[in-house]
Amino acid sequence: MTDDRPGRTAAVDLTVAGRHGPVPVRSYPGSRAATTPLVWLHGGGFSYGGLDMPESHAVASAVARTGRQVTAVDYRRVPRWSWVRAPKPGPLPGIRYPVPLDDVVDVLGAAIATHGAVALGGASAGACLAAAAALRLHAEGAPTPTALVLMYGTFHARLPPFSPQLRARLRGRHAPAQFRPSTVHRMNRNYAGTPEAMSDPFAFPGGHDVRGLPPVLSVDADHDSLRASGDRFAEELRAAGVEVEHRIMPGTRHGFLNSPSTPGFRPALETMTAWLDAQDSRNPGDSRDTRNSRDGRSGTG
Repeated sequence: MTDDRPGRTAAVDLTVAGRHGPVPVRSYPGSRAATTPLVWLHGGGFSYGGLDMPESHAVASAVARTGRQVTAVDYRRVPRWSWVRAPKPGPLPGIRYPVPLDDVVDVLGAAIATHGAVALGGASAGACLAAAAALRLHAEGAPTPTALVLMYGTFHARLPPFSPQLRARLRGRHAPAQFRPSTVHRMNRNYAGTPEAMSDPFAFPGGHDVRGLPPVLSVDADHDSLRASGDRFAEELRAAGVEVEHRIMPGTRHGFLNSPSTPGFRPALETMTAWLDAQDSRNPGDSRDTRNSRDGRSGTG
């Protein structure tokens, strides 16, 4: 697909070779040579979404219009899950973890091999996949992204307890639309596929050793129960010595990047692009000759 309408950023649909077969991606060219390309992952509870959803296309287009090249990833999704019925016990059939993560790792590896320095970001389940991909690459001693952008992510196999401050933000008219802890468990168990994978740090990085991750921008929605996971993960990152900037977008609900007309969309995109620009100014140049610029190991990437 290409988009050549006036005022729009031209985009083209491609595929990247992956271990499970070709992975569809949408490439949005940038106009500023000094910027680090961004690999972007939409959300959708690991089961929904695609390259045409606003959380993918609108976000990637908006970032690309600032001059930064973006690659949006259409990772394989697991079967849809029920909001009311718990998954069956034991292994679940079909595509499950780690297949979606493998797709992300394969696209990210190809992007790093091509560009050297690459930032990685995602929203909701995509943020979980982004953090997990960076963590897995670090554990494998492979080239890692230079920065992580995590938008209203869910990172823990089980939703952490709500703080009193968050509980107050979920009351009244905001209450009906929230993810309950039981719902989050159903979603995550559906993605994991097996009970054992629920405790795998590369399925759900929250609550595990996250040392070695690059600088992180974490942005959460104001009225969002999943903010309990974002808040906790930001604390875990700081405790692990990871540089993290954690922000709350006032007046927003979960998934606001999937609604470009809502008030939170533009401020969140401005926050994201400004932070990425700041990271570029701190780390200029191509990093193809470093496997991980934060620990000094050498390699070709």
